[in-house]
Amino acid sequence: MNGKWKIAAASVASIVLITVNLYLIEKKESKVERTVFVDSWTKVKKDTITAIIQTKAIVKPADVHDIYFDAKKNDFQKFLVKEGDAVTAGASLFEYTTTELDKLKADLSAEKTAAEGELSGIDQYIAKLSAYQANLDRVPDKAVIDDSVEQKLNIDITTDSLDLIKSNIEQEMYKQELEKNRLNEKVKMLSAKLSSIETQSGAVETTSEADGIVKNINKNLTNPIISIASANMGIEGDFSESEMKKAEVGMTIKATAPDLKKELKGKISRIHSYPAEEPTLKKDNRFPFQAMIEQEGEGTEALMVGSKVNLSVITDEKAGVPSVPAAAVHRTKKPQLYKLTKKGYVDKYYVTLGLKAEGKQELIKGPAVGDVILMEPASVMKNHSHFITPVRFGKVKINTYKKFTTREKVRYLLLGILEK
Repeated sequence: MNGKWKIAAASVASIVLITVNLYLIEKKESKVERTVFVDSWTKVKKDTITAIIQTKAIVKPADVHDIYFDAKKNDFQKFLVKEGDAVTAGASLFEYTTTELDKLKADLSAEKTAAEGELSGIDQYIAKLSAYQANLDRVPDKAVIDDSVEQKLNIDITTDSLDLIKSNIEQEMYKQELEKNRLNEKVKMLSAKLSSIETQSGAVETTSEADGIVKNINKNLTNPIISIASANMGIEGDFSESEMKKAEVGMTIKATAPDLKKELKGKISRIHSYPAEEPTLKKDNRFPFQAMIEQEGEGTEALMVGSKVNLSVITDEKAGVPSVPAAAVHRTKKPQLYKLTKKGYVDKYYVTLGLKAEGKQELIKGPAVGDVILMEPASVMKNHSHFITPVRFGKVKINTYKKFTTREKVRYLLLGILEK
């Protein structure tokens, strides 16, 4: 009899449980109806987000120096180099005679003095930029900038952000260093020419403007009579129309290739504003660019002209900012995230978004670093819903379970049983 009674009691209990389940499932505004099953979540992390342009490029000389000869005023004598010869700045390239040595000497001296004056002006300008940059780092609110420098940088220190001002200063200093290098080579070349005129009677030697390789010699004396490829290697490529809108001179580049042991770093030095080919409706426009490779001492790998590289151009970068996977953002009219609270609710938070790249999304305003975020925002039917998650047995800790009160244990057990 006892056995039959136990079976009957179990049957009644099962029927009651099933009935209650069905009632709770079908009842409007039931807690069961509002419970969200959370299978995947993450935390807001402090991370670095980097936006890049990926493209192909080729290694070429950083510059080609063309040498010209005026056959109307001078008599050509002979070439002093051959195609393929390595030359240094100031090396003699060819000889010619002229009846205007004194005038030539005066012109070269004046040109050298002007170049030296430009160098002095650049040094003073760079010193002003460095001083202002140092003041920004120490006391940004009290940093004072020279009016002429402010105009050259095209900034307004009363309205522009500190990051924008610093970026403009860094780009301007980089441009001035490039111009300084060019002028130093020019002064060196002019000094060599003046020395050549003073030591020779009647014959003048034209010298190289920079270190490099003699790329081409026109023996018929058509200009340019000699072309010298720079010994320093650069990178050339082209941007699409959409990439062109993001790219700027001074942006950092990273180049990799199968035969390179480590990636090369550098900066974009020039972007052509006119397409490589005449624009047509039938094909996309491509805009050429050049990048300078940064020399890292004697350990920098030698590059072969024509080597193909995979290029990454860093267009934007945010370091140490709150971020979440981009998929966690519910992109409605007002972007939002769903935060999993310690009290067992899924709560909606409107967020202000920043940089998005590499599958990461910067949060300018929203949940804090460490907050737990739902990875499937579209699954939430109603704000402030209860949520449950599957048990991860590998992560279950007995000590945590023991901290629950009896009431909490019963509550979470029933919620799991009654979930739809």
